[in-house]
Amino acid sequence: MFRRVTLIVMDSLGVGALPDAVAYGDAGANTLGHIVTAYPKLNAPNLTKLGLFNIDGLELLGRKVNHTVGAYGRLAEASKGKDTITGHWEIAGLLTEIPFQTFETFPEDFMRAFEQRIGVGTLGNYAASGTEIIEILGPAHESTGKPIIYTSNDSVFQIAVNTSVISLARLYEICEIAREMLQGPMLVGRVIARPYEIRDGKRVRTSDRRDYAVSPPLPTLLDNVIAAGLDVISIGKIHDIFAGHGTGTSIHTEDNDDGCRKTIEAMRGDTSGLIFTNLVDFDSKYGHRRNPEGYAHAIESFDQFLPEIFAAMRNDEILMLCADHGNDP
Repeated sequence: MFRRVTLIVMDSLGVGALPDAVAYGDAGANTLGHIVTAYPKLNAPNLTKLGLFNIDGLELLGRKVNHTVGAYGRLAEASKGKDTITGHWEIAGLLTEIPFQTFETFPEDFMRAFEQRIGVGTLGNYAASGTEIIEILGPAHESTGKPIIYTSNDSVFQIAVNTSVISLARLYEICEIAREMLQGPMLVGRVIARPYEIRDGKRVRTSDRRDYAVSPPLPTLLDNVIAAGLDVISIGKIHDIFAGHGTGTSIHTEDNDDGCRKTIEAMRGDTSGLIFTNLVDFDSKYGHRRNPEGYAHAIESFDQFLPEIFAAMRNDEILMLCADHGNDP
């Protein structure tokens, strides 16, 4: 009998377009396939042995092996949408029938009401790369104290600030106000705090990001595990994605490597139930920044942790590796 599942989400590592990809402007997308095409030196022997490149649609990459040490397959998301919340909720058994609202810009009347609530004007209010917009609007933010607002292809309202201008606590407070206001026809999946600081003259986002997600409308796998008297250990942004529902013991991570180390530490503990880890760097640092080489190196780094992850497994444990959506760089 299996008493524990360790589930690691390689955030955004999709393996090919689904039939509805055209509805989202993603026809022909293949995150992993295009990473390998752009960086053919990718070296991931442990993922290869597990069967990653034996998955349907990836055979043409020429990395298929005759004997695998894991089961493998390609899953088609049934929910409507393509973002982090939709993917993770479905992994936990909850379908999203109506996709979350996305915006190119947020309506002026909403922005004015938001500015009145937080007591200061804002900058930005358009779809952008988070690393680029803080370089473009950072000087104006730092001189005026106005937070930077932006969005992306996902259903998100993102707020970036230099924490020497607006404190981290105040940023979180502003995000909570936005979360309260973004309801009804303005409902978005997540409000995201995006703090940054200046290091050696460059604006660098910190690991104090926080996601303010809508609450799951029904119980999920996580709630059911808790209700069964078992443990849930949530590593990375799992707590934020599920708005704290059923997330048990939540552990913050600095980056992918830290997430792997903390997952291994949790696996070595005496728990039964679910260890649920999200490795966000694949998506936030490389997918959204359209950096296939950086993405490839992140895959290689994760692959190097796998022998230690395998060694930490118990005889009554299943290890699952999956993605939540694709983000083709």
